Amino acid sequence: MTFGVIAFIVAILASVMLHEAGHFAMAKAFGMKVTQFFVGFGPTLWSVRRGETEYGVKAIPAGGFVKIVGMTELEEVPAADRPRAFYRQPAPQRAVVLAAGSTMHFVIAFVLIWFVLSGLGLPALTTTVGSVSPCITQDDAARCTSADPASPAALAGIRPGDRIVAIDGRPVTEWSNDVATMVRAHGAGPLTVVVERGGSRLTLDPILTDRSLLGIRPAERLERLAPWTGLGRTVVGMGQAVGATFAALGSIPAGIPKLFDSAVNHSRRDATGLVGAVGAARASGQALAGTGSLAERLGTFLILIAGLNMFIGVFNLLPLLPLDGGHLAVLGYEKVRQGIARLRGRPDPGRPDITKLLPAAYLVIAVFIGLSVLLLYADIVDPIPNQFG
Repeated sequence: MTFGVIAFIVAILASVMLHEAGHFAMAKAFGMKVTQFFVGFGPTLWSVRRGETEYGVKAIPAGGFVKIVGMTELEEVPAADRPRAFYRQPAPQRAVVLAAGSTMHFVIAFVLIWFVLSGLGLPALTTTVGSVSPCITQDDAARCTSADPASPAALAGIRPGDRIVAIDGRPVTEWSNDVATMVRAHGAGPLTVVVERGGSRLTLDPILTDRSLLGIRPAERLERLAPWTGLGRTVVGMGQAVGATFAALGSIPAGIPKLFDSAVNHSRRDATGLVGAVGAARASGQALAGTGSLAERLGTFLILIAGLNMFIGVFNLLPLLPLDGGHLAVLGYEKVRQGIARLRGRPDPGRPDITKLLPAAYLVIAVFIGLSVLLLYADIVDPIPNQFG
């Protein structure tokens, strides 16, 4: 698991640096002056100057930053640099520079999802029996006890490795649409199952109970998509990820009281609830150290990183200072105000006074810090259960 945690840290640092590289590349492309591009924060460990930009590494590997001259009018800009200052550039160019960071996160997520779909493959259910439960329990996750009835599959002699060919005379081609649906719709009573075992076909007759459970789980295989098919599926996956991200953002207010209760009262942690950097790192480590082939574990890890990049990309575009989305909102307000003034025949009101928004920005920062501390504490004292064991 240690290797997985290290891999998570490297992946996040790489994502953050690509975020900053997006700002850097667009600012350079539009002729803005960029004086620094650094990995990390704090004291400088190493740096080199190339042209007007200093590149380097700082002591605290917790992200990175790009210094673009004149990001706000609060910054004192030398007279010689003012024509190239960020705030002096056309609004569309400033918008592109501001959005470039989140765009890089979306690109990262797209590439990772496509690579998993077309390169590694995702687990797909087969019609082969992967495991046979010895009993039927009230809770599917519970272990068998002497009070639990034997499973119909075990009593009928169904074994792991059997390939289900037909159920009640109807051919089977897929697990979810055929096996699971047919068993669920059958109800209680005898069920005719034809399986292929060792090159021969056998007819078995399990008797279902009123819960319509057979007591088997499917085997899985990695399914790789053709590159072009993978691209189309990736677009669909990205759309689903955006929807899931907004749902996750919307659940944050309701999740905070549950998180506080879990952290303070040590109640059972919600496996689908809020998680911080430590929890995400632990989950990534568990994914890489979990069961399955290396390709399956690596695919799960990369999907986690892709999802995290999607979340960061969308979150960063929220209209809140000091996020990039907050600066984009201020820029949009500036253009709307200029348009209204132009329609009324009034002079350009100029850029909004960003100092009036500083109290709101400080409040947002305080909330972020408070939530981060709470998440850190909860991830340490009451971690989310292992989902990949």
